[in-house]
Amino acid sequence: MPSLPPISGLPSLDAEQRAEVLDTLFEPCQQLHTLSVSLLREKTFSSYDELIGAVGSQLKELYESDLESDTRWLDSILSAHPRLGEKKVDSEQSRKEQAQLNQGGPEEAQKLAEMNRKYEETFPGLRYVVFVNGRSRPVIMEDMQRRINRGDGKQEKQDAIQVRIISYSTCS
Repeated sequence: MPSLPPISGLPSLDAEQRAEVLDTLFEPCQQLHTLSVSLLREKTFSSYDELIGAVGSQLKELYESDLESDTRWLDSILSAHPRLGEKKVDSEQSRKEQAQLNQGGPEEAQKLAEMNRKYEETFPGLRYVVFVNGRSRPVIMEDMQRRINRGDGKQEKQDAIQVRIISYSTCS
């Protein structure tokens, strides 16, 4: 993971540098920049875990909002995560996770691509997100199938927010 500046210096960084911090902690996403770049200037944090929790709170506020525009904004942020098994990935953290998943054969890769398609048909605007660390492709695909069968879009959004908060705070 690229190095992060000292947490105490975030408010003095320019907007582009604060966006780069967000891109290091999360997936690069213009909507997340719009939502959170000013937070990194306006508030001081004692740790990156605290910052990640604050961004998580912003995402939860969007989730709890009744405004359609907030729902679309949240969906844009949540869909910034790459599909599992995707070859081109923007963030270092996702590259590491994807490398772990891309160790199977072509049949498994095809099955994963099909499951991604089914997931996205079941939950339009979302991508399947899970904490990959140390979990095998078959275990992850079993979880994906369970969540497709569950068919609960609201729960998927909650899970996606939670995964971002937990997985990125454990990697910072």
